[in-house]
Amino acid sequence: MTTQAKLPLRGVRVLDLATMMAAPASAGYLAEFGADVIKVEKPGEGDPQRKWGTRKGGEALYWKSLSRNKRSLTLDLRLPEGAEILKRLVATADVVIANFRPGTLERWGLGYDALAVINPGLVMLEVSGFGREGPLAGRPGFGTLAEARSGFAHLNGQADGPPTLPNMGLADQFSGVMGAFAVMLALYHRERTDGRGQRIDLALCDPILRLIEPSLLDWDQLGIAGQRTGSRSVHVAPRNVYRCRDGRWVALSASTPATVRRVFVAIGRPELADDPRFSDNAARLGNVDQLDGLIGDWIRARPAAEVIAIMEEAQAAVGPVHDIPEVLADEGLEDRAALVTVPDPDLGAVRLVNVVPRLSRTPGRVESTGPALGQHTREVLTEIGMLDRFDELMAKGVI
Repeated sequence: MTTQAKLPLRGVRVLDLATMMAAPASAGYLAEFGADVIKVEKPGEGDPQRKWGTRKGGEALYWKSLSRNKRSLTLDLRLPEGAEILKRLVATADVVIANFRPGTLERWGLGYDALAVINPGLVMLEVSGFGREGPLAGRPGFGTLAEARSGFAHLNGQADGPPTLPNMGLADQFSGVMGAFAVMLALYHRERTDGRGQRIDLALCDPILRLIEPSLLDWDQLGIAGQRTGSRSVHVAPRNVYRCRDGRWVALSASTPATVRRVFVAIGRPELADDPRFSDNAARLGNVDQLDGLIGDWIRARPAAEVIAIMEEAQAAVGPVHDIPEVLADEGLEDRAALVTVPDPDLGAVRLVNVVPRLSRTPGRVESTGPALGQHTREVLTEIGMLDRFDELMAKGVI
């Protein structure tokens, strides 16, 4: 059996009507495991993500990753002919993924209720900033707003600094994972029951709330309002980043009593395990400044390689803080094939993160980078028996 035949979602068709990051990421994860993802884009413009971020030779680099394994179809859904083509595609599809403002698809006659009449087995994932219903429904929503409104930004940063937003699309990417997970749940339910699909309502704010749920519980049950603590944890100590003598940084986490004892042994202070200030996690959290001072002084007196070697010999949980060039040169990641080199018509060879997670019998794979705008329009129209109208539809701006 070939690798291609092993892809577990081969035969599943997904229509990706979404733009930017979160919802398209959901479609991308499905594509990595064999789903036929047709990305529907506005003629002449395409997904704004094509113009977003860093570029090489005019090509947006992140587009090549975010839209891996997808086919691009240009189609103006606002025009009657465009809506009709989409409906013909829906009849052949398993999943539709969209992130228009609530009500937009309904105005075009393309809402879930209308599409489910055409295909009762359809699963539709709709991603929005704040959900389809309620007082916030319809407001513009981006991951940044979800990271702020959820409390995530408030909890991140140095104690004496401002709230800190992540410098990557954290809410978007996490929502993308949750969206793909939800689609698979709906497909599984469809196969196990009556063959009918369902609608999935995913707000960007919801997944990020799950990340900070411990802080929500602290307030709900104890009246403790979480504050910024830098790289420290409010739940376990020691946990921080420490600077070494050579200016390099290491990260250390001791989440279990055994690991804490190993850290104390590594720094030559085994007696600290019996010190009332550090004998249990609650005591360590109450004396975290002194604890970090002791560990930090020991680390600061040694180069990073020595710190890591001693800590690893003691089986303490420590590791280097890598910058991006070091990540790409990490032999451990190379041995695991965490990155994969994929040919691209514009960039040549490009290294992308390999498929996550890894399945032993049905592994996913990266087959292609993000396509050119409309690259597969003729191909898709051929599949639904409309190639004879290609020139007409082009002239009308439908495709």
